[in-house]
Amino acid sequence: MSVLAGAPANRDLGAPGTGLAVSARGVVRTFGDRAVLRGVDVELRPGEFVALLGRSGSGKTTFLRALAGLDRQVEGDIFVPAARSVVFQDPRLLPWATVLDNVVLGLAGGRRAAAAAGRAALAEVGLTGHEDDWPKTLSGGEAQRAALARALVRQPALLLLDEPFGALDALTRIRMHALVQQLHAHHAPAVLLVTHDVDEAILLADRALVLTDGAISLDVRVEVASPRLRRDPAFVDLRSRLLAELGVDEAAEGARALDGQASPPTHRDAPDPSPDRPSTDHPRTRSSR
Repeated sequence: MSVLAGAPANRDLGAPGTGLAVSARGVVRTFGDRAVLRGVDVELRPGEFVALLGRSGSGKTTFLRALAGLDRQVEGDIFVPAARSVVFQDPRLLPWATVLDNVVLGLAGGRRAAAAAGRAALAEVGLTGHEDDWPKTLSGGEAQRAALARALVRQPALLLLDEPFGALDALTRIRMHALVQQLHAHHAPAVLLVTHDVDEAILLADRALVLTDGAISLDVRVEVASPRLRRDPAFVDLRSRLLAELGVDEAAEGARALDGQASPPTHRDAPDPSPDRPSTDHPRTRSSR
């Protein structure tokens, strides 16, 4: 593996001698006088699926971009595999290229080998027959499947998912959850999923992290039996714990719903679309592995 040039915080390595796919230590990112990440520590083992939760503006995507090597202004130590892929909320398909050409864009190897790998990846995500289609003809779910195929055809050791289901309708999201589970079982990359959806985190992940005020405030294993059902008491208990860590008062929200009042969730602080406010103290991380 090689070292990424230009940023001492982004080294294109797994954490040497540790058996970890990802090791991030003391990751800091500031924008002007605003500290978005304030000493984030995260580890992922090979094949582990980790969900990262947090309020809007908490720095989730900023951290994901740091792992992807898309932000060279971070400070700290980040060790990641050379082979890594990102899937964003927007599929980001080139409108002037066919679905197959989008999937194999930049893929190493000859044209014939790349096309064969691209067709196989499209088959895995259920898009056989769409190779020569234009992106504008795809539904939202199909476009996101193509984005997944583009990520997986590169055989990543680390797959970074930045709210890839956020723009999908409920039924399509359920289907995409099942597809991601199947693909993860088959390819076994380490996965970091950024999401606002607590249920999604519990359904998909091995561990759930909560990012609060620029640091990890909760790290908990998802110990819910498969198949994971929302009515499972373990699911309900973990959901309540994660929502509480996110500052959501379930009882208050339930009362509002019964009263027919539409109001935003109750958080410790009102959601702020801007980066997190600087704070002098790092929250204490509680681990339940």
